[in-house]
Amino acid sequence: MSKPVHVNRWDALRAFTDARIALGRTGSSLPTAELLKFGLAHAQARDAVHQPFDSDTLAGTLQEQAWQTLTVHSQAADRTAYLRRPDLGRRLAPDSRSLLLGLPEKPADLLLVVADGLSSKAVHRQALPLLQALRPYLDGLGLSVAPVVLAHQSRVALGDDIGECLQARAVAMLIGERPGLSSPDSLGIYLTWEPNTRRRESERNCISNVRPEGLDYPQAAFKLAWLLEQAFQRRLTGVELKDESDNPALQGQVSPRYSQLGG
Repeated sequence: MSKPVHVNRWDALRAFTDARIALGRTGSSLPTAELLKFGLAHAQARDAVHQPFDSDTLAGTLQEQAWQTLTVHSQAADRTAYLRRPDLGRRLAPDSRSLLLGLPEKPADLLLVVADGLSSKAVHRQALPLLQALRPYLDGLGLSVAPVVLAHQSRVALGDDIGECLQARAVAMLIGERPGLSSPDSLGIYLTWEPNTRRRESERNCISNVRPEGLDYPQAAFKLAWLLEQAFQRRLTGVELKDESDNPALQGQVSPRYSQLGG
C-alpha cells in the first residue's frame, strides 16, 4: 500500500533553512501537518504585529543596567491608526515633541531609539541583549550617548524627528521588522547621520534580521559599531557608506582600539 504523503526529494535540504521548501504533498494538496504549521506561523505573525509594546518593563530593565531612558509616542494614537496611516508613525506627537525640546542636556554623538515598529515581540526579545553586546563598542569608540528613547507606534523615520529634536549627530533605530512566516521576532537597525525630517531612505544604513536564528547579537553589534566609526569618520550614512565590516582587506583601516574590541 502506498503512503498517503509523498515526500519531496529535496527534504534533506530542510535541515539548512527555515524556508518552506520540500513540504511534500497528499494528492494535489499539502500534507495536513504542513497546513497546520502554516496556520500557526500566520497567527504568530499577526500576534507580533498587534502585541502591545511594554515600554515600562523595558525601561525598568534598561535603567537597572545604567541606561537612561525616555518614552515618546508618534502621532498615531493607536495600532489601528498606525497600520492605516504610516505617515502618522513618522512624526512625533505634540506632547512628545515638547518633552524632547524641553530637555536641558547638551547634544550627544549618538541617539539610540528602541521602537515597536511592526513587531513589538522582536523588541521585547532582541533589544536588550543587542544593547548589552553594543555597549563595549560604544565605550571603545568614545561616543557620548543620549538617553535611550523608547518609541510607541513608530515607523523608521520617527528616528529622524527624534534625532532632530535632540540634535544628535547620529541616530540608530532598533525597530521590529515586518513579521515573516518563519521570523515573527526579527529586529532591524537603521543608522542615520545627522538625522532630520528631510532625510531620505537612501541616506540610512540597515542591518536586518537581528535574532539568534539570523544575525546574532555579537555580529549585529560589531556591524553597527563598524558603521558608526565609518559614519563619524566620513560624516555620512546611506548608499555612500557600504557595510564592509567583513572584508579582510579593509581591517587595517579600522582604528586600533576598535580592532581590539572586534576581536
